[in-house]
Amino acid sequence: MKTEWDYTELADAYLKRPDYAAEAIDKMMEIAGVLSGREDDLACDIGAGAAHLTLHMARKGLTVHAVEPNDAMRANGMRRTEQYKNVTWYEGVGEHTGQPSDTFQLVTFGSSFNVCNRQEALEESQRILKKGGYFACMWNWRDLNDPIQSEIENIIKSYVKDYSYGTRREDQTEVIRESGRFEDIQSFSGRVVHEVPVEDVIEGWRSHGTLHRQVGDKFGAVVDDIAAYLHGLGKESIPVPYETHIWMARVIK
Repeated sequence: MKTEWDYTELADAYLKRPDYAAEAIDKMMEIAGVLSGREDDLACDIGAGAAHLTLHMARKGLTVHAVEPNDAMRANGMRRTEQYKNVTWYEGVGEHTGQPSDTFQLVTFGSSFNVCNRQEALEESQRILKKGGYFACMWNWRDLNDPIQSEIENIIKSYVKDYSYGTRREDQTEVIRESGRFEDIQSFSGRVVHEVPVEDVIEGWRSHGTLHRQVGDKFGAVVDDIAAYLHGLGKESIPVPYETHIWMARVIK
């Protein structure tokens, strides 16, 4: 089963996307009770993509079922995690993971919850979580007050005046509460600054599905303008500040 949006052309560029803030991911795992990485504690990482989140959990010793609908993305994720025997990859989507019921202590959506039918994804998460298990969704938000990031926003809005990041920059609390399937909803964040080669920053923009959907056939031109601006800074790398925002809730069984 596939998603509405085809990420095949963006798959390799996703390899240049930033990692999540380690302190935030560690806090998520601590709350879910899986930070110790016991083999019998399973996590299901839905929309696992190029394995950014999957890798963090695998390195902590957690057994991870990585679910990814896109063949090219899944292939990249499998290559990045091939040394980890505690990671298994599956084809599936957030609404229909194909995973067994009452199995996982933690179900995660790393930058993928916004491309699902969120209520259906919450229903599926409830189904596959075991009693006492946790749902978590998260995104990396660039600090748009940073001067470089602010100028990039200006470039984008010169093409799309009302450009929006949509649900990925919204508070997910009410969506989770409205499902009636979870309790003890909480949110937190962690800050991380990546020193990133300029060429990798540009490649990262080539993987930006939200931008691609809103600018359409102007996508190449927007990325070219961003590239021209960044090259004009005369630097080989730049600091890119992010905040990893996470929403968590315990399943009702």
